[in-house]
Amino acid sequence: MKYDSLQKLFFKQPNDYHSVYHNRFNSEYAIHLDFDIQGFPAFYLRTPESIDLLLNIHKMDKKVRELIHSLPGIAQHQFAKRCLIDEVVLTNSIEGVNSTRRDITDVLESLKTQDKRKRFSGLVNKYLMLRETDELSIKTCEDIRLIYDDLVLKEVEEEDPNDLPDGLLFRKGSVNVYSSTQKIIHTGLYPESKIIHYMQKALDFLSNDEIEMLERISIFHYLFGYIHPFYNGNGRLSRFISSYLLSKELNSLISYRLSYTIKENIQLYYKAFIVCNDEKSRGDLTPFLLSFLEIVSKAIDQLYAALQKRLERLKSFAKMAEHIPFISESSEMENIAYLLIQAELFSEDGITTSELLEATEVTPATLRKRLSKFNSYQLLTQDRVGHNKTYRLNLKRLIELVEPYSQQ
Repeated sequence: MKYDSLQKLFFKQPNDYHSVYHNRFNSEYAIHLDFDIQGFPAFYLRTPESIDLLLNIHKMDKKVRELIHSLPGIAQHQFAKRCLIDEVVLTNSIEGVNSTRRDITDVLESLKTQDKRKRFSGLVNKYLMLRETDELSIKTCEDIRLIYDDLVLKEVEEEDPNDLPDGLLFRKGSVNVYSSTQKIIHTGLYPESKIIHYMQKALDFLSNDEIEMLERISIFHYLFGYIHPFYNGNGRLSRFISSYLLSKELNSLISYRLSYTIKENIQLYYKAFIVCNDEKSRGDLTPFLLSFLEIVSKAIDQLYAALQKRLERLKSFAKMAEHIPFISESSEMENIAYLLIQAELFSEDGITTSELLEATEVTPATLRKRLSKFNSYQLLTQDRVGHNKTYRLNLKRLIELVEPYSQQ
């Protein structure tokens, strides 16, 4: 049964509005928060729909883990990098900040040498840690400010120095959130003492181990947006925090799909904020919980589908590569073909010379000789990322080349 928001029921069933609110607020399935929304005590309901979404997320997480385990290690690494680039580009895009895939790729290359001077270095570096075992403290207001400084402070300063935090931890002044038509749709909490007070309440809720983690992530994401502690960078920060928390609860790759899926469902995302911010919703955060869980559920469904499709194509093209005229010359040729196919299907820019050398354990001279063979048959796609040459297999050319052999 679809969950109607109290905001909707205010107009749809005005005679039942108050009784529905009291029934929901006092329900045995209601989770109450030590937090006020527009003067009403915040709560949400565990509904059959939310339980179904949670079950699907955990079921698909298990399937994603099994699928990833069946992939070659290089393909796993390449796909993770590709998803990371997507995530950073899209989290910026949601905020109207322009960054290209090449920008983020360049940052990734510079970070290998500990060069953090490039724009977006803080953002990219933080997202890199989502696949590591590093623990990030998210328990105090000071923790939130430290993450903000590492993540977006440099970019905010470049965008507009007037938007830098000017309070003890957050902002001293008031701030409004505007619609695309420049209508005020939300005013963040004010003054800073109130921001600090309610941010700590939100963090205490996030740390409550008695509540399902995905529920905590969803509700905290809303509370952070409601508080709106900074003049600029709130969206990027809250999505990163949610991604980090998801990476600890689910397979870490899902943390690189959140902004991608939010961007695809941006109206659902913004509407959920608007509905719950409305005083007619009386602090009922269930609509946001359902919307956020739906976004996570879609993200993990799409991640599984993308991985499954690539794995099937990897198997198909690997079988096809067996018919390349020179492939039987040595086992290294078959191995190189397999690596180049993975690079085409899973990577952003291909596999580098150093990665090929490490994977094949041949000398540079032998590798060049092997690659020249692929190139002579127009099977090799070459590119350059920074100072590194990269390679992929031209799959269209592979089909053309081996089709006569595969039909024999």
